[in-house]
Amino acid sequence: MSNFILTLSLKTEPFQETILNKRLETGRQMYNACLGELYKRYDSMKQSKEYQKVCKMTKGKERNKQFNELNKQYGLTEYSLHTYVKPMQKHFKTNIDSFTAQKIATRVFNAFQKLMFHEADKVYFKKYDELNSLEGKSNKTGIRFIDNKIQWNKLSIHVIIKKNDTYAQMALCNPVKYCRIVRKLIRGKYKFYVQLVLDGIPPKKINAETGEVKQPRNEDKVGIDIGTQTIAIASESDVKLLELAPEANNIEREKRVLQRKLNRQRRANNPHKFNEDGTIKKENKGKWIQSNNCMKTKHQLAELQRKIADIRKQSHNKLANYVLSLGDDVKVEQMNYKALQARAKETSVNEKTGKINKKKRFGKSLANKAPSMFLTILDNKLKYDDKELKKIDTYSVKASQYNHFTDDYVKKSLSERWNEFECGNVQRDLYSAFLIMNVNDDLKTINRDWCFEKFDKFKELHDVEIDKVKNSDSKLISSMGI
Repeated sequence: MSNFILTLSLKTEPFQETILNKRLETGRQMYNACLGELYKRYDSMKQSKEYQKVCKMTKGKERNKQFNELNKQYGLTEYSLHTYVKPMQKHFKTNIDSFTAQKIATRVFNAFQKLMFHEADKVYFKKYDELNSLEGKSNKTGIRFIDNKIQWNKLSIHVIIKKNDTYAQMALCNPVKYCRIVRKLIRGKYKFYVQLVLDGIPPKKINAETGEVKQPRNEDKVGIDIGTQTIAIASESDVKLLELAPEANNIEREKRVLQRKLNRQRRANNPHKFNEDGTIKKENKGKWIQSNNCMKTKHQLAELQRKIADIRKQSHNKLANYVLSLGDDVKVEQMNYKALQARAKETSVNEKTGKINKKKRFGKSLANKAPSMFLTILDNKLKYDDKELKKIDTYSVKASQYNHFTDDYVKKSLSERWNEFECGNVQRDLYSAFLIMNVNDDLKTINRDWCFEKFDKFKELHDVEIDKVKNSDSKLISSMGI
């Protein structure tokens, strides 16, 4: 079943904000208690002889079965954690209901599972003021949305629904599955929101004056070649070479200035925490001293990070709507962003300078541009129409190496940004997007006949787009080879 989220502001009084802050803090303490208990149980299991025997078994169904039995034996299951949190909830029953307590336990267990499956190195405890959301399991008990109000353990808060907000009014026609209370720090002050998780699909936005759908969909094929900071889009009607979330660039500069300022303030306030070479003393476990100016800079930095996140998400949504206006048969290469984010394992030397190359890879650009987030947004929008983002087999297709004229593969270095054809040069990323658009339904082979049929139109649109990029102010032009 599909569902979507509608976020609405809460009209809170000061006493209600105090109660909500208290409940979030109680939820944080319960979260940390559950996480501490899981660590104890996990360490106890790891020290057992049974666990060590199972680890030595060959990977397969039998080994997985044995691990599951050990998890049940040592209480490393979601429902055993629900049992653990039950007496804790009774102690805090005036603030936290049983369903919300169970959701806290589930949240901890889902995070801890990543550690158990070796997908994460560590699960961190929540610091003071770090837990900023709590949610229920249904709209029948606990946190409920009734008559445009949030009802939760004798607390009743009005939800702000504007009269001219037709989208919210249309969305509220769908049944509410459960509610989530969210706290955000905006311009140095906490504001509270409710996220209603609604059953069904989001309503389409309509132009109030004309009555037309604002974001119309098309049914053509679209190919996407996405990088760490750029995206190439090819369709039968348009070709684009764009930077991901360019609106966030100016704010990123401000963020770096504030980070440097915060670092200077931290060093000035805590000289005893640093060695002579500027590194942090690991043996010094004392508290960090934070001045009022340091706290102001922290709040300014938090506000900027919130703005960047909102702008980036809005930009990705706009781009996803544009892609769907070109077509809903969207294909993209499979990308392992975790591998791109990780530091290089092997040490390499630059042949020209003789210096050792940095082991940093694409972590910073991936964090700034969030290409994976864009693909998730696009996939979610497609799922509302019972379709999905098609991920081609990268190793079988080899879009960056294929030449449909000669039907062969030529491996190129990353610095080679152009393909040379008799009809003229074609930008490498755009040509890859064109080939991805013409991949067969098996998602493993390129349909050469489609390539010949559509190439002339593509080349015409390609040349127009390259001229636009040349005349743009983008600083990523060099990485595009333009």
